[in-house]
Amino acid sequence: MIKILLPLDGSEAALDAVRHALALVREGLQASFVLANVQAPTYFYEVVLAHDADLLERASREAGAHALAGGEALLDATGVGWEREVASGDPGHVLIDVVERYGCDAVIMGARGVGSVRSALFGSVSQWVLQHSPVPVTIVRRAEPESESEVEAEDE
Repeated sequence: MIKILLPLDGSEAALDAVRHALALVREGLQASFVLANVQAPTYFYEVVLAHDADLLERASREAGAHALAGGEALLDATGVGWEREVASGDPGHVLIDVVERYGCDAVIMGARGVGSVRSALFGSVSQWVLQHSPVPVTIVRRAEPESESEVEAEDE
């Protein structure tokens, strides 16, 4: 059985990666999953303004749990095993650390689809992980709607 990291940020693109992973399981892949969310680190001025570091840490954990909820629901519905990790820091570096700590054999993650110009200017987490991961990485792009009615349904 292989262990696959599924980084989740609460977006539909991230859930597409979970759906892709579950499609592989339906085709016979024996896998368990590590769901991970990386929150921005708390900065000193945020602690000073909030006057409560524990409050900020709790809010960060809750935001991470919220980002993982959709993926957890999809996996729970299929009975596939999973673990979770909510961390803070630089997303790319933290995700590589999670791969190593959990002994993951692969990464499946969604692409945000920000476009080549923006990606060239700012980079992307998926591209960084792709370049630095010690294990294979699959980047799942958002599926394009097939008809106008699907576009309208997505806009609602």
